[in-house]
Amino acid sequence: MRIHVLSENTTCRADLEAEHGLSLLIESGGRGILFDTGASAAFARNAERMGLSLSAVDVAVLSHGHYDHGGGIERFFQLNKRAALWVSPHAFDPHFNAAGKDIGLSPALAGHARLRRPAQDVTNLAPGVQLHRAAAMPAPYPAEGAGMTAVVDGERVADDFRHEQYLLLQEGGLRVLISGCSHRGVLNIATHFRPDVLVGGFHFMKVDPEMESDRLRAAANTLLELPTRYYTGHCTGAGACSVLKPLLGERLSTFATGHIIELTSNA
Repeated sequence: MRIHVLSENTTCRADLEAEHGLSLLIESGGRGILFDTGASAAFARNAERMGLSLSAVDVAVLSHGHYDHGGGIERFFQLNKRAALWVSPHAFDPHFNAAGKDIGLSPALAGHARLRRPAQDVTNLAPGVQLHRAAAMPAPYPAEGAGMTAVVDGERVADDFRHEQYLLLQEGGLRVLISGCSHRGVLNIATHFRPDVLVGGFHFMKVDPEMESDRLRAAANTLLELPTRYYTGHCTGAGACSVLKPLLGERLSTFATGHIIELTSNA
């Protein structure tokens, strides 16, 4: 399995663009799977510079309804004429950050003919490719809401991230879970799925590594108890990584735009 990082907050190549966002192109089981589209069309420009074809993508998934993951949806549809994009039934609900800024998706795309919305908690997209809705997942640990809100049934409420979803890939005996921002809580996600590999943001970017170091250490201890290797970036935050990395050691790797994550059965 190979995962190309098309868009992330940082870049490992001078010819690639970085932005606050996430987009991954996954090669698994002979298929091309696009996971998120970043905040803009930058992911598409980066893909071209990396020698990757978005027109060949077989299926696409949107992790949740925030602009930094779905800002490039329209550009993807322009470049790819056949792949469906799987979004949560709640992805296009209005979403706001703690300051009240609109961070949702473009409402104009809500009725696009190529959007697919899962009707079940688990949807089999292809052999070895499953989409899981966050709403069905137990959450004993606090979510990483950071004061975010959503409009549900006409009422502005604290966001419970019912619009989040995860991609579970199984190949060569390896279980790989892809998460966008892990707003439902990375500890909830990791302990529920117990994957061999977890790729995505942990949403610790608002956590003060000095004032809240105990919280990060406790999170690292929980993650260490699992049989999982972690690849993270985007919303995890450099400060949080500076605390987590010494504790998790080789179990934790960070990624940037342009990186290629190669996963084998002994990952």
